[in-house]
Amino acid sequence: MNDHYLKKLDRVTAILTQLQSKPIVRAQDLAEKFEVSVRTIYRDVKTLENAGIPIVGEAGSGYSLMEGYKLPPVMFTKEEVLSFITAEKLMQKFSHESLGNHYKTAMEKLRSVLRHSDKNLIQNIENQIDIFDYSPKSDDSIKNVIPIILESIAEKKQLSIEYQSVDGQVSNRTIEAIGIFYEFTYWYIMAFCTLRKDFRQFRVDRILKISKTEISFSQEYGKINDHRRVASKTVTKIKLLVDKKIMGYLINSKSYYGLIEEKETEQGIEMTFETEWIDEGFPRWLITFADYATILEPELLKTKMNNLITKIAKDFK
Repeated sequence: MNDHYLKKLDRVTAILTQLQSKPIVRAQDLAEKFEVSVRTIYRDVKTLENAGIPIVGEAGSGYSLMEGYKLPPVMFTKEEVLSFITAEKLMQKFSHESLGNHYKTAMEKLRSVLRHSDKNLIQNIENQIDIFDYSPKSDDSIKNVIPIILESIAEKKQLSIEYQSVDGQVSNRTIEAIGIFYEFTYWYIMAFCTLRKDFRQFRVDRILKISKTEISFSQEYGKINDHRRVASKTVTKIKLLVDKKIMGYLINSKSYYGLIEEKETEQGIEMTFETEWIDEGFPRWLITFADYATILEPELLKTKMNNLITKIAKDFK
């Protein structure tokens, strides 16, 4: 069997997997995923139909498997099995506690369909992988809080929440959840707040009560990242020129402080940030390597730095 037919076999098998895992699959999306033409995808789908797979749909709309059609369990490659083990370790450390038990149950089901040799592989390797996490764990007062949020997003139902702000104030909100995200060791909801008539983000561990209402919303909000900047505070653009020899020490922190662009020049690395922490957080971080950096903009940051350095010098006299 030549290379062309091997590639086609792999692609057709992968398309079948896509059909098993999604309610509808578009030819254009498959073409982009496998980097082939749409006409090639049409031929691949025809190959599956000729093999007796009952596919519903047509070119130009989308494809799905006939309702009720069952296929034998998918066989996983050794590399895929190893990726599951690593993902399980990551989930144990970084997943929200309301998802942990569900993921554990899903992994048990997955293990049940593995070949005997793959089960042995898991047993031999799973204790050799670990993830070290030094982030503080938040204590949530509500069981299954994230599944409730995700259900509301899928069903487009409003949520009623009792929320405690950072200063301890408690308020009742009705929100239309857009999505959830994990940032700086915490889980957040991005949502449209009906009280504020604007987009807001809510830290999950500060939700005291939550319930899914029967009130539907029809607004299409798009992707979560379309709204994160809208919901944030005032953002300031900062440009620094940083000595190349210090860059290795900034690898783990530069993204945290809002790095959006990095460009190498003859004078050094020009770094562009967008930050909400111009008053405190960013200047205090910058001071740790200020002797290797030049502030290109804004002037406001220079003033903040001068004030901070003056205060520090005064305190240590």
